Amino acid sequence: MTEPADPTDRLARVTLDGMSLTRLSPELEADRAQAVADLTHESNFAPPGFKGPFVLHLAIVEGRLVFDIRNEKDEKLIAHALALGPFRGLIKDYQMLVDSHISSVHEGREDRIQAIDMGRRGLHNEGAEMMTARLAEKINIDFPTARRLFTLVCVLHQRI
Repeated sequence: MTEPADPTDRLARVTLDGMSLTRLSPELEADRAQAVADLTHESNFAPPGFKGPFVLHLAIVEGRLVFDIRNEKDEKLIAHALALGPFRGLIKDYQMLVDSHISSVHEGREDRIQAIDMGRRGLHNEGAEMMTARLAEKINIDFPTARRLFTLVCVLHQRI
């Protein structure tokens, strides 16, 4: 991944707001934890007109994906809400692949696991492209950051 032009254009912390995460399967919890760790370790996230590092509170509210962006003191800077509708098909397909992956692991079907992982990567790429396009002019992000944010959107969607 390329370094941000400004080293402060990054996420220092990411939280998923709303219901507790107790309903997540172990696989989705692992995806959530990995995406958050990756975003806080290395991301390119820059809402125009603001200096980071940033704290992101991500939530689904009334069918909208809300990016509540704050400074490191957790003081609100700006919020953006995106309609969740365009993501729903990808989220549904992602969940089907996660479920298929789980059953394939239990069955020990290595060839099927590899095919599912390829499909999952493709969905992540498609979700990242959509995320980047939908956030254009609101938040500057790179492709790896968009992929990780898409993972979190999928996790959030499973909680509603």
